[in-house]
Formats: sequence, structure tokens, C-alpha cells
Amino acid sequence: MLILGIDPGIAIVGYGFIEYKNNRFKVIDYGAIFTTPKNTMPERLEIIYNKLEDLLNIFKPDAVAFEELFFNMNAKTAITVGQARGAAVLCAQRNKLNIFEYTPLQVKQAVVGYGRADKKQVQQMVKMLLNLSEIPKPDDVADALAIAICHAHSNQFGDMFRIK
Repeated sequence: MLILGIDPGIAIVGYGFIEYKNNRFKVIDYGAIFTTPKNTMPERLEIIYNKLEDLLNIFKPDAVAFEELFFNMNAKTAITVGQARGAAVLCAQRNKLNIFEYTPLQVKQAVVGYGRADKKQVQQMVKMLLNLSEIPKPDDVADALAIAICHAHSNQFGDMFRIK
């Protein structure tokens, strides 16, 4: 199964494609989509959508996994990130992909085995599980790979985590 993990944001969208077969991970590709405040919000959303569309056409994943939005920030930030997430979800839906979401607690539990793990622990486990030489940067990329790993470990539950 080929899984795309996405960590949405308006300035940086982290993404990671992993293959999960016979309880083994293989990294296919990972990186980040960057937008700049010099562009209008609609232009930034279009950049995110178009670059994700290009990636989906190249790699053709079986599933796309997102982290459920959780904010302890201000409302403006939450709305902005929500718009970027919406553009990414729409792109996946328009490509008729299976779309899933996981809470931060579920991602940490799946990757580290402890739901209250800190960011560094998650990043280190992503590096180890995927046999990478270094922790992917920026942090959004490591987060996206962690989300993909979480889906691989959770896929046995079928539609339980599908966005409805």
C-alpha cells in the first residue's frame, strides 16, 4: 500500500509518501510545499492544490492521511491552516483517494508507543522506522511521515478513521 501523509499549513505543507508492505516501510518521497505571504490567500491555496495535484499524479497513492487539526493558537491561525487543509483534502477527493485523519495522540501512539511523546521523540522514531540517515526537515515533513506511519499501523481498522 502506498500512503501519502500530509501535515497541512499555509506557509509549509509537509508531505511524505511511504510504501507499507509485509510490515515493512519503504520511503518513496518526502518534502515540503512552501508558500509566501507575498501571494494572496487564494494564490497560496492554489499553489498548495496544484503542487499536491502534481505529486498525486506522479505517485498515485492508495490513501491520504491527515492529522486532525488541533489548535491552542489564535482563531486567525486556525482558520488559515484550516483553509490550507481544505485545499489538500479537496485535491485528494478530486483524485478519488481514500482519505483518513488521526488525532495527534493517535499519531504519537502509533509512532512512539506513547501518546504524550514530545516532538523530538516522534522525529527520532520516524528516522529509525524509515531507516533515514537524518531527521527530515523542516519539522512539517517529519510530521507528515509520522502521519503516514500512523495510517499504516491503523489501516487494519478499515474505515474507522476515514473522513466522513
